Amino acid sequence: MPKKQILVVEDESIVAEDLRQSLIGLGYAVPSVESSGEKAIKKIMESRPDLVLMDIVLYGEMDGIDAAKEIHDRFDIPVVYLTSYSDEKILERAKITEPYCYIIKPFKERELHINIEIATYKHKMEKKLKESKQWLDSTIKSLGEAVISTDKEGLIKTMNPFAEAMTGWKSNEAISKPISTVFNIISEKPNVNVENPVTKAIREGMFYGLAEQTVLVAKEGMKVPVDIIGSAIKDDLGNIMGTVMIFEDIVERKRMEERLNNANKLSANNGKK
Repeated sequence: MPKKQILVVEDESIVAEDLRQSLIGLGYAVPSVESSGEKAIKKIMESRPDLVLMDIVLYGEMDGIDAAKEIHDRFDIPVVYLTSYSDEKILERAKITEPYCYIIKPFKERELHINIEIATYKHKMEKKLKESKQWLDSTIKSLGEAVISTDKEGLIKTMNPFAEAMTGWKSNEAISKPISTVFNIISEKPNVNVENPVTKAIREGMFYGLAEQTVLVAKEGMKVPVDIIGSAIKDDLGNIMGTVMIFEDIVERKRMEERLNNANKLSANNGKK
């Protein structure tokens, strides 16, 4: 297994060398020790390390916090801060860059090792989760049916382009809104109440259809007959995380049914003659 590559950014040469030796002794590779944020950015562009150990206070135009922010925004590489400061203002600035942890100087090798392993593992898991979410988003967008997902409170989390077209809502407008606001379902039958689809999905696990002759009322008021399948989303332990609604326009199907009914009636009338 290749050694993890750790870039050290530290402007005190004695501390930097001690850190380099400690990392090598712990089984890591140290491709470079840089003394400024600017040099660190340049080095990362040349060879992407697995993690950056960053001193918060660096001399020069770019301090450790500025450098960490650019690394976070541009390269998606985990940063672990080294600091001998506990100043609240400095730490508040540092939090914005989403560091994986802080190591307070002076530190022990065991502390250094544990924090590096935690940071690289956490970053690996976050990357997998992000890739999984991107794959799921791409899959949902490519489906031929309209899809809306919600959290367990019924607030919209995602919707694909087909759902946007049918509801008249753009995804960025609909996110975090109650599903009943965007997915407005009524029955064409008089005096028939339609149950909240999230409530039904959570209670039944899965359902097909909310009521007879269900119609989606789009944002601008247009009514479209729809078929709806709803399902609860559960984690590995069976806990409900949210719901997903899959629905499709059945205008053509209803027209076909009407034509078939008319044809059957005509055939029956001709048979009586």
